[in-house]
Order: sequence, then structure tokens, then C-alpha cells
Amino acid sequence: MKRKIKSGYWALHLSLIHLLLITAMAQARNDASPSSEKSWWPPNLANYEDELAQWSSNHAEGASRVSINPRKPYGLAELIDIAERNNPETRVAWERARQAAAAVGLSESAYYPLIVASAAAGYDRAFIPFPSLAVDRAKILTNPSAAVRITGGGSLVTEAQIYRGELNAKWLLLDFGERRAVAAAAREQLMAANVGFNATHQKIVFEVTDRFYQLGTAHQKVLVARSSLEVARTIEQAVQARVDNGLATRPEFLQAQQQSAQSEFDLEATTGLESDARVALVESVGLLPTVPLSVADLSERSTSEQAYGSVDELIARALSRRPDLVAKLADVHAKEDEIRKVRAEYYPKVAIDAHLSETELDVSIANSPYFGDHQPTYGVLLTASVPIFDGFARRHKMEIAEAALHEAENELAGARDRAVREVWKASTDFKTALRKQDSAAKLVNASRNAFDAVLESYKQGLSTYPEIVSAQRNLAAARSVGHDTQSAIFTAATALALSTGDLARPSARTVRPIQR
Repeated sequence: MKRKIKSGYWALHLSLIHLLLITAMAQARNDASPSSEKSWWPPNLANYEDELAQWSSNHAEGASRVSINPRKPYGLAELIDIAERNNPETRVAWERARQAAAAVGLSESAYYPLIVASAAAGYDRAFIPFPSLAVDRAKILTNPSAAVRITGGGSLVTEAQIYRGELNAKWLLLDFGERRAVAAAAREQLMAANVGFNATHQKIVFEVTDRFYQLGTAHQKVLVARSSLEVARTIEQAVQARVDNGLATRPEFLQAQQQSAQSEFDLEATTGLESDARVALVESVGLLPTVPLSVADLSERSTSEQAYGSVDELIARALSRRPDLVAKLADVHAKEDEIRKVRAEYYPKVAIDAHLSETELDVSIANSPYFGDHQPTYGVLLTASVPIFDGFARRHKMEIAEAALHEAENELAGARDRAVREVWKASTDFKTALRKQDSAAKLVNASRNAFDAVLESYKQGLSTYPEIVSAQRNLAAARSVGHDTQSAIFTAATALALSTGDLARPSARTVRPIQR
């Protein structure tokens, strides 16, 4: 007995030590920073950094799914095609749509029976205590409860070998629309994911278009700055000629040199802006900034208000086509299906429960030979469960579902209002940009003629240096305004198409990425 107690003591002691070690290891893995005053080195951070570096190197080649020809200038349509195939955001949206499609299949699986096969085999040893009884015959008649007493006992050891195979099936027959509501909600989520996929494409198309025109405008401003530098040098030469002839002063020549230096600085600044615009365009396409990408120059194209229709027509198209509004409407339908699901929980559920098994049981008692048998067991039950009281859980679920529906309806109403405002603003910006176009062209022509006249007049000694500098600045500003106006027309037209849902709108015949 002492040996048993001692061994049990050491077993308990070792168990406590093991528990303390596990607790210490868990706390070491889950420690936070010991102080908020400075950063620290979390456990296993080096492993994460090594894995991240290896992951980056393994996926570097797969960063771009499209081969880029550095000698080919890519137009806007080609850049949009590359972005839609190469930008990671489209693949992320596609995977989300695939998850939503799988969720629809998961919800529809509740219509089928659940069949489970199981098997078990094992050995079991047990004992049954048998007491030794002493009977006082003299007390049997007078006090039977005191006539029998336990004087000792023993135990009977049993051993059993069990082999069992079982097949269970359960099929829900009637649930008063709960499965249908769950499947319908999943299909609404699939619709939201699919139109979200389309919205991602529209967003990428808009970003590529916008940055393409930004790059074109930045390139045109570089040309304007280069032209301004040439004009500044021409003025400097004219001032030098007048100084040589005694018709201008030394300060005028120094101011001309200063203007040339300023023009050189402006050229370098606009060149830097062009480089930034090029990097932004490359990133929107889904390429790394180190990829050499040649972009075609802006092409002239005519745009008119009649091509887009009236504001009322644009708003009507937006309210029926925009992917975000379709997604909001699908969310409203999903919330309605959730209410139907909760309502179905108030009704009973009817199901078939069946089982079939084959069991072999061999038993040995007190080291006797094994004896036993194997027989099949089976049964079929028609079950019905009726919820009676659940602590008002269903009522609270219904309140939550109704509040979620009202929230979704209000979100849809707010989204419709925002869509109207966005269409109105985009339409106004587009019309304003169109009206500025003619004025900008007239401004450029007038500024160019004014500069040529002032320059010739200055050479003849009829104009002053401040007048020619002012004319030069007006010409550069007019050229910049002209290019900004042309770019604004294209950008406003793209924004208008995005606001109405027409940008990159899929055709009804187009095979969508996910459709069940």
C-alpha cells in the first residue's frame, strides 16, 4: 500500500510540473510588448520575416501575368485590358465571388439526406464486485433487514472484444421554408459578390483611364515647359542683342537670364511630375514601377453632350445599373430571407432517422473461453421536433433580423441619393469642361498672337521687357490651361460613365465569372 501511495505521489508531482511547463510555454508565445514606450521583438518574428522573404522571391515572377514589350507604346484600351487581367484586385474579387458560389452550394446541401458510416473495434476489460454474505437465520423472521450482513467479497473479471460497423442516415423532410430562406439568402450574397466583381473592374478601368489622362496632361505640360524654356532663351537672345546695340540695360539682361533659369527649373519640376504620373499609371495597371512601360500619347477625339443624354436619363440609368446599388438591393433581399428563416423556426421540423449496424461481441468471464454472437440491428424513425420555449431567443432573433432589414433598406435609400448626386456632379463637370474647351482654344491662340506681337515689338524697341515677360507667362499659362481642359473632358466623361454604371458594363451575353 505504501508503494502505491508513493508512486501516485510522484505521478501527481510530474503531472504538475508538466502542466507548469505547458503554461509557461503558452505564456511565452502569447506575450505582448513589456512597455508602450518603444517597439520590441516579438517571439518568432525572425521566422515570419524569413518566410516572407522566401514567399516574395517565390512569387516575384508571378507578380505580372502579362508580358510587357518595352518597345511598344500601349494605348488606353491595351492598358485597360492588361489591368483587368493583371491587377490583383480583380483576382481578389473573383475569389470572393467563388466563395459566395460555394456558399450557395453549401446552403442547398441541407435538402439532401445526411449519411454517415462509422466503424469501431476494440478491447474492454471490466470487473464486477461480488460480496460475501453472512445470514443469521434466527433474525430472518423477526428482523429480515438485519439478518444479512457483508463479511467480505471478491470480484469477477470480464473481457470483451467488440467489432462494430454502422450506417446512419438522417433526412429533414419538412422545415416550413427555413432551408429555402437560407439558400435564397446565399444566392443574394452571390449576386452581391458578382456585381462587386464587376464594380472592381469598373473601378480599375476608371483608375487606369484617369491616370492615363493625368500622364498625358503631365507630358503635355513638360512640352509646354520645354517650349517656355525655348521662348525664355529667345527673349534672352533678344535682350542680349539690344544690350549690344545700347538699347537695353544690364539689369534687363540679368532678368532675362533669371527667367531662363526659372524656366529650366520649371521644366525639371514638370518632368518629375510626369515621372510620378507614370508610376501611378503603372501601379494601377498592376505592374511594378520597375517594369519598363511605354505609353502612347493622347489622341484627339470628339465628345459631345448628346452622346450621353439628358441628366434625367443618366440618373435613371444609374439607379438601375450601378453595381453598388444592385449589391445593396441584393442585401435587402438577403435580410428579407433572414426574416423568413427566423419565422420558420417557430414551426416544427419533420425528419427521417434511420440506422443499420452489424455488431460482433465476444466475452470472456474469469478467463473462460470467449463466447458471443454477431447480429444486425436496424431501425427507421419518423421524428418531429416542436419548439415550445427557448428563453425568447427566437423573438430576439426576429427583432435583430427586422432591424437589419430596415438598416439595409436605409442604406439602399442613401446609396440611391448619393448616386443621384454623383451623376449630377459628373454631368455638370462634363458640361463645364466642354464649355471651357472653345474658350481655352481661343485663349491659347490669343496668347500666342500677343506674345509674337510683343516679341517683335520688343525687338523693334517699341515694348518694354516687363511686357514681353508678362506675355511669355500668359502664353505658358494658356497652353497649360488648354491641356488641362482637354484632359478634364476625357476624365469627366469617364467619371460620368462610372457614375451611371455604364463604364465597362458587361453584356447580357457575356459569361459571368461566377453563376449558378
